[in-house]
Amino acid sequence: MKRRTISIFLSLVLCLSLLSACGSTTDAPANGSNRDIAFEETRQEVQAEGSDSTTSENEDSASDAESGKNDSASDKAQPSQPERNADENSLSAEAPDFSLSSIAEYTDKPYIAVNGNVPYFTESELTDQSYEYYSDLDALGRCGTACASIGQDLMPTESRGSIGMVKPTGWHTVRYDDLVDGKYLYNRCHLIGYQLTGENANTKNLITGTRYLNIEGMLPFENMVADYVKETGNHVMYRVTPIFEGDNLLANGVLMEGYSVEDKGAGVCYCVYAYNVQPGVEIDCATGESKLADSAQQEEQKTATVTPTPSLEPEKQEPATGSEASQADYILNTNTKKFHYPTCSSVNDMKEKNKQEFFGTRDEAISNGYSPCGRCKP
Repeated sequence: MKRRTISIFLSLVLCLSLLSACGSTTDAPANGSNRDIAFEETRQEVQAEGSDSTTSENEDSASDAESGKNDSASDKAQPSQPERNADENSLSAEAPDFSLSSIAEYTDKPYIAVNGNVPYFTESELTDQSYEYYSDLDALGRCGTACASIGQDLMPTESRGSIGMVKPTGWHTVRYDDLVDGKYLYNRCHLIGYQLTGENANTKNLITGTRYLNIEGMLPFENMVADYVKETGNHVMYRVTPIFEGDNLLANGVLMEGYSVEDKGAGVCYCVYAYNVQPGVEIDCATGESKLADSAQQEEQKTATVTPTPSLEPEKQEPATGSEASQADYILNTNTKKFHYPTCSSVNDMKEKNKQEFFGTRDEAISNGYSPCGRCKP
C-alpha cells in the first residue's frame, strides 16, 4: 500500500513537471516575437530620424520655411536650379565646362548670352576683397583666364602707357580702310580692361582681337563694370577667358563673366561670349591671317567702288610709343592742336608731354578744336 502511494505520488510529480515544461515552451515564441517587433520598430524609428535629418538639411539649403511639406510636391513647385538662379540674379551651383561647340555661329551680334546669362562663379569664389589674377602663358604663348575682384582701389590713377612692344599670338598689322572703324583689323585687347585694374603692357592680359571684338563686344561690359564700381564702391567679380580651338594662335572669342558681390548680382550679372570676328573680313584663327570676305567683295563691286584690300604695314612703321596698340582712335598733339592716326610717323616726333590719346570719332576731335594731320590725313 505504501509502495503504491509512493508510485502515485511520483507519477503526479512527473505530470506536473511535464505540464510546467510545456507552459514554458509555449511562452517562448511569443516573447521572441515581441522582441523582434520591438527591434523592428526601433530600427524604423532610427531610419525615420535619419530621414527627417536629411529632409531638414535639404529644406535648409533650399530655404524652405514650411514644415511637413511633401518633398516631391515641393520639387514640382520649384523651378530648376539654373532657372531659379537666373531669376534671382544668383549663381549656378556648379560651373560646367564651357564648350565652344555649344556656341552658335556668328551672325550679326557681337556677343551672345551663355548659361542663361548667369556667370559660372561658385559661392566660394565670391569675395569683397580686391585682387587680380592672370594665368601664365601656355606652351604656344597664348593667354589664359584673367580674373579679378574689381574694386575702386584697383582702378588706375594715371594715364595709360605704351603697349606697342607686345605681340600677342596671331598678331598681324593689317588695315581694311573701308571696312574697319579705325582702319586696323586688330587691336591688342586687354582681357581685363585697363580702366578696371590699371594693367597695361602685361603680356598675360593682352590677346589679339579684332576692332569689332574690342569695341562692340568687350568694351560695353568693361564700361558697365567700371561705372558700377565707381558709383557704388562695391566689388564686381570679373572673369574673361579667351577661347582657343585646338592650337589656333587667334582666339575664336572670349567668355566674359561679371557679378556684383555686395548686392548679390543686383547691379551686375552677366555671362556672355563675344566673337573675335570682323564683319566683311575672313580670318584664319590658326594663324591670324585674313582676307576680304567674298560677300564684301561682291558688295563693293555692286556699288562700283574700289575694293579695299589688306594693307600690310611693315613692323618698323609701328610707332615705338605703341599708341596704336593702346587702342586709341587718334593721337592728339596738345601743342599744335592736330590729331593723327596712331601709326602716323609724326607721332614719333611728338614730345611726350604734348601727346594725348583720344577715344572718339573724327568729328568729335574736330569739335574739340583739333584739325586733321596733313601727313596721315585722318
